[in-house]
Amino acid sequence: MIQVVLSRLTHVAGVVIVLFFGGTLRGGESIHLHSKQITFGPKNHFFGYIGHVQNIPWNGGGRYILAMRTSFQDHLPDASEPADIILIDTKKQYEVTKIAETRAWNPQQGTMFYWNPEAPSTQFFFNDRDPNSGRVFCVLFDLSKPEGKRRIREFRFENTPFGNSGVAQQGGAFLGINYGRLDWLRRVTGYKGAYDWARGVRHPDYDGIFKVDTATGDSRLLVSFKTLADLLRPEISEIEHTALFINHTLWNREGDRIFFFVRGNFGNRDTRINASFVMDASGGNLTRMKQHIGGHPEWDYGHRMIGREKDRQILFDTDRQQVVGQLATPEVIPDPEGDISLSPDGDWFVNGYKDRAAASNFYVVYRRSDGASVRSSGYSIGSWLSGDLRQDPSPCWNRDSNQLLVPGLATDGKSRQLFIITVETGP
Repeated sequence: MIQVVLSRLTHVAGVVIVLFFGGTLRGGESIHLHSKQITFGPKNHFFGYIGHVQNIPWNGGGRYILAMRTSFQDHLPDASEPADIILIDTKKQYEVTKIAETRAWNPQQGTMFYWNPEAPSTQFFFNDRDPNSGRVFCVLFDLSKPEGKRRIREFRFENTPFGNSGVAQQGGAFLGINYGRLDWLRRVTGYKGAYDWARGVRHPDYDGIFKVDTATGDSRLLVSFKTLADLLRPEISEIEHTALFINHTLWNREGDRIFFFVRGNFGNRDTRINASFVMDASGGNLTRMKQHIGGHPEWDYGHRMIGREKDRQILFDTDRQQVVGQLATPEVIPDPEGDISLSPDGDWFVNGYKDRAAASNFYVVYRRSDGASVRSSGYSIGSWLSGDLRQDPSPCWNRDSNQLLVPGLATDGKSRQLFIITVETGP
């Protein structure tokens, strides 16, 4: 086995193309990563959320990439500062077209874009909010409809105005959380100034994780903060004085299991609550995870997850509640706590991690079928290393499992832009 890492920077027709060559060689074959910047300033372009649970920026046909465009990146937006929703045409030299706007977004997670699994070529979900009331809602948008009629459904709930926090991978439903509560308790993932119907209440029994049937529009509360606080109370004495919030509601591939974090006091490491749970898609069999497997886990097939244990990228069986395997080695994946994503075909895995000294994000691409791997060169993030405006690695696979969409600063260091990493194999 020979490890090779080379890099070259070139400019073609005004487009910056970075070619990386390297990988763990197998029978004369290696993995090659070719990187191309596809958006340009002065405005910022980004997708937002990590591409775990098959959250794919490309539409069903692969022609269009869904993204956002903003004129600033130096503060959290409020309802008076909408972002453009754009399509990037991969067949027309990545031409950008604005198709809508949203008033519910943040730099880290965007507006929670998800192409609709039941109509992935033309329909997608995103979050928005009423500029007057601040109430958040989810939108189903259809590209095949004429201008002015493309918002085919708005999922508005007057008393509990939550936004989408995760679409079932096979479609038919999405999960919802209170982004106004996150503005209060975890601003990096919230919407500034959004309405919170339970503000100031530590463990409300009328807020938590909601589930929406996308066909009927009906919603129900799967699990409440009160239920979660009751479960955590015996082991966490601080629970009585800690307001809880929820992050990362993740459906598994088969659609029968949901993972999520329950958190509190996130600004204080000494009293921080960071508990993970799994439950059935109906809200049943709610189970406290016996082991913490990192801040950005991903679903494998079935009830197994990919996460972190110390310096290892592990496979964790949520039924048996134990580690059942490992991906690569710490030498291949130096930071298993990074943003991770499993390709649609299940063979390719990417770990995006931040190197603070280099002020850059790096990506390790790993092939599960034979253990071959390669590490990219860095994508600059400048001073956006931490805090509410940080630029996370957030890698996202395409539908053919051979390209990644990643963010990075433009060469002038002034704007956030999008890059495509193409994964190729060969001699």
